[in-house]
Amino acid sequence: MNKFEEQEYHKRFDFDLWKKIFSYIKPYKKYLLWLAVVMVGVAGIDAIFPFMNKIAIDKYVVKDDINGLYSFGVKYGILVIIQAINVFFFIAIAGKIETGVAYDVRKRAFKRLQELSFSYYDKTPVGWMMARMTSDIRRLGETIAWGLVDFVWGFSMMVAIMGIMLALNWKLALITLSVVPILVVASLYFQKKILTAYRKVRKINSKITGAFNEGIMGAKTTKTLVREKENLEEFKGITGKMRHHSIRAAIFSSLFLPVVLTLSSVGTALALWYGGEGVVKGIITYGTLVAFLNYTVQFFEPVRQLARIFAELQSAQASAERVLSLIETQVEIEDAPGVIARYGDTFNPRKENWPSLKGDVSFVNVSFSYQGGEKVLKDFNLDVKAGETVALVGETGSGKSTIVNLICRFYEPTGGKILIDGVDYRKKSQLWLRSNLGYVLQTPHLFSGTIKENIRYGRLEASDEEVIKAAKIVNAHDFIINLKDGYDTVVGESGSGLSTGEKQLISFARAILANPRIFVLDEATSSIDTEMEQIIQKAVDKLLEGRTSFIIAHRLSTVRSADRILVIKDGKIIEEGNHNQLLKRKGYYYRLYTNQFIEEEKPECCQAN
Repeated sequence: MNKFEEQEYHKRFDFDLWKKIFSYIKPYKKYLLWLAVVMVGVAGIDAIFPFMNKIAIDKYVVKDDINGLYSFGVKYGILVIIQAINVFFFIAIAGKIETGVAYDVRKRAFKRLQELSFSYYDKTPVGWMMARMTSDIRRLGETIAWGLVDFVWGFSMMVAIMGIMLALNWKLALITLSVVPILVVASLYFQKKILTAYRKVRKINSKITGAFNEGIMGAKTTKTLVREKENLEEFKGITGKMRHHSIRAAIFSSLFLPVVLTLSSVGTALALWYGGEGVVKGIITYGTLVAFLNYTVQFFEPVRQLARIFAELQSAQASAERVLSLIETQVEIEDAPGVIARYGDTFNPRKENWPSLKGDVSFVNVSFSYQGGEKVLKDFNLDVKAGETVALVGETGSGKSTIVNLICRFYEPTGGKILIDGVDYRKKSQLWLRSNLGYVLQTPHLFSGTIKENIRYGRLEASDEEVIKAAKIVNAHDFIINLKDGYDTVVGESGSGLSTGEKQLISFARAILANPRIFVLDEATSSIDTEMEQIIQKAVDKLLEGRTSFIIAHRLSTVRSADRILVIKDGKIIEEGNHNQLLKRKGYYYRLYTNQFIEEEKPECCQAN
């Protein structure tokens, strides 16, 4: 399991956090206004009905007089129709607010994910991000929209009922409402317990989502290592904790509502006791007593609803904390304000100001260490001329991938600087640099869709002819046209419908279509068999011609074609030269060569010796 742990939250009710969340409602001000008007109308009519019943009892039932009853019935019916219309509108408006807010928050969170640096993805499991983007945001949308509906209705209803009750008989009203202070104290106690439990529930939910993701992505490994039983036990352990804390949260919520119900029953009993005495003594009318009993029940119904909303807010705050922690995550690699003003940012590029890129790359006393880790590079220096092909070889962990990741500005030096065409690349736009980069990974990633769409991903405006031309350059055209649907063949999730070699060829075509000035091959042919490698090697040689290229080498054929080979050990260049020069020295490269590549190139090895 991943050792990543989420941030812990301790505040009882964070008004600043909810202020930020409710800022996402601003675009829906008009709908909020109409929703408030409709809900006040709903509450007002709900409060009028018991008063209408009082009139009916005192005027028609007690007096045994039906004069005017017909017109009274028409008025009552009109109120019912208006209330039905109100209900229709508040459901429609609240639904629009719910979906709109969820859409806006999810879009903002996804935008932040596009902006975040590689280091965030290094330390954050995919499943945990998925939990934020799906269930947490959905919970927020529901709570904000429908919680607002119930809050406005409940508050308006309580105010209206209190006003009418005080107007009818202020003494009886005060006696009936005497239980409210006790209810406030109970609410303050339970809210802390509920919030703590729900925070743990949401946190464990992320772990469950992460476990699902790992289980699906690692299904083949699980089966080959016969880990099904152990994985099930680990998953049962996580879900067991989820069950425990969910039950605990449910218990506190279930205790809270009965407390409210009990206090409301006490209020009703007080109204019946003292109101009944008033009727017997002739102080109040029978209709007034019935109205008070109805109002007592009605008054504590919105109190119960507000108590439920309060409990849901505790749960939703845990989701809100997690979503905002993503949205407010600081981007580690940012362009300076002056750079953004001139060259634009990732989503608003000013390409008219972008300079052409020649391809000179220089490391000047560069140092780098990953967060919380040892230094990978220290005072590293390197000069690469435009159009030069440089291979990086060395043992695992020597710093090869770190060097190319720094060139791509996926990370930035912790000391020194990197120059592109003689200028510190932090003085230029990240998007400008990456628009001039081609990067082919050891394990190519294809997106769900067709082969044509995956190749065009390198340059969305490319024509079909350009897509086909790129495929032909890497010798992918022949295998593509032999597929059932040719370039319109759906590759499946992550390219599951294709072999590793075929996926690699498509990733090459995608990179070529972007026409980069700097090219990075990160062990790009290590997963391809010898026959497939021969197919693409000639295309690679043509592709790299005239471009500044960095190759993290695995196969000997790729190493031999490089203009310069750098042997990296512990973040330092210990040997440098072309293939033949380094073999003649019989140093570290020679030992790597004989140990790692002799089985592939035995004839050349013997000649070298």
